[in-house]
Amino acid sequence: MNLSIQGFIHGIELFIEKTGRAISWLVLALVILICYDVAMRYLFQQGSVALQELEWHLFALIFLLGGAYTLKHDDHVRVDIFYQSRYLSDHGRAWISIIGTVLFLFPFCLLIFITSWPFVENAFLYNEGSPDPGGLPYRYLLKSAILIGFAMLMLQGIAEILKNVHILRHKESH
Repeated sequence: MNLSIQGFIHGIELFIEKTGRAISWLVLALVILICYDVAMRYLFQQGSVALQELEWHLFALIFLLGGAYTLKHDDHVRVDIFYQSRYLSDHGRAWISIIGTVLFLFPFCLLIFITSWPFVENAFLYNEGSPDPGGLPYRYLLKSAILIGFAMLMLQGIAEILKNVHILRHKESH
């Protein structure tokens, strides 16, 4: 594999790995926050709209920004009945991954990116916050995670395609 392409793949995967590990700490924060919120509500009869919204925001960030990390580690959903079959070679798996990424992942990411852009832009222009009294401000920051998350997913998809092209080329040269 060309060193510049290998470096490009490594750069993408290092970025995705670091952000994925950072995002994983949000799971711990979410669990602690939920435990605190439940304890305050049921033991002291004191609830907070802001805490409940923060729980949803953290969950959204984990889901949106963790997708690329999941793809990098091949932990995403796939029809494994064919992909993990002992009758399918690495060459066949590489083709399935490339075709799946080009025909399904990229169009879906582009669709989400294009359709959510005005949604995020309006939230930013109007400095959108929570409509609920006591809710969180700056909702546009959370909505921008949609764009960031799907851009990261596409970036990891590019790395996956390049790795699978290398598998196909390596197989052909032997």
